[in-house]
Amino acid sequence: MHSCRYVVNMASGISAKHGLLTTKCSVFHSLQRNILPHAIFIQRPTEVKCIRASTNSTAESRHNEKYCIDIVRSRDYDGFVSSLLLPEDARRSSLALRAFNVELAQVKDSVSQKTIGLMRMQFWKTTVEEIYRDDPPVQPVSAELWRAVKKHYLTKRWMLRIISEREKDMEDRAYRNLQELEAYSENTQSSLLYLLLESLGVKDVHADHAASHIGKAQGIVTCLRATPYHSSRRKVYLPMDICMLHRASQEDFIRGSREQNARDVVYDIASQAHVHLQHARSFSKNIPASAFPAFLQTVVLEDYLQRVRRVDFDVFHPSLQKRNPLIPIQLYFRSWKKTY
Repeated sequence: MHSCRYVVNMASGISAKHGLLTTKCSVFHSLQRNILPHAIFIQRPTEVKCIRASTNSTAESRHNEKYCIDIVRSRDYDGFVSSLLLPEDARRSSLALRAFNVELAQVKDSVSQKTIGLMRMQFWKTTVEEIYRDDPPVQPVSAELWRAVKKHYLTKRWMLRIISEREKDMEDRAYRNLQELEAYSENTQSSLLYLLLESLGVKDVHADHAASHIGKAQGIVTCLRATPYHSSRRKVYLPMDICMLHRASQEDFIRGSREQNARDVVYDIASQAHVHLQHARSFSKNIPASAFPAFLQTVVLEDYLQRVRRVDFDVFHPSLQKRNPLIPIQLYFRSWKKTY
């Protein structure tokens, strides 16, 4: 008798706390307690299924969330820390968006053939379409993205734009000029920031302008930070027009040159990232405070630009390959000050 009443109470508790059981199930258990509190009831198979479904759904949701947390923490640590400082209502959605971005970003380096990479990109295109049809595939990031879309009414166009740009980047060649790198950054990093702003409930033209510049700065800094890694694989993606301007060849970067001409290339590229950060901050007085958490990544960008300047723009300097342990504290302080 006591065990049956315990199951009934437990099922009702799950319904009240998590909203996972159907209304029909909840009402049924409530009537059991209120009308005949001391009677023994035998649960019908449908009720047992209801409880099991809710339990499985909760476990699966937690698994999906943990998967996104783990992949962002391991592949985009700065983005992971930034997401933790967002308001609770947007935190999980931010991690889902960053996990989506990580999944796309790692395709290029994880496949040996372009065709396989393009197939993965097509998978994500199809996935986004299915998410907006309320039929996401059984995959952790897809499930979390679907949840974020339903909660914040995220714009499909931004997601598809990120995929399309990553797909074009499968060509695996250097950027012809700085403008091409900026366009790539706008379509990937800025688009991600537009989605983060939507998850924060921000719809503001000044915030969008700031996001555009911050995204471009982030794309440029990412290109610089990844140069030693790419060079070790005999690949160079730095803008060719700037390399030609300073008579620095791709071979110079492949062999890790620390000569002045290579430093001049890095200086010009880093300077453009700094200009975009300055432009982004020029909008700060006109941007709602609720948008600032989306721009915490500027702390990381500013930190790298300062460190590369201190080593005289030697992109191969060992100190630049180490993560700054003070970044989490700096992010928290900037979050507390509500600035970017």
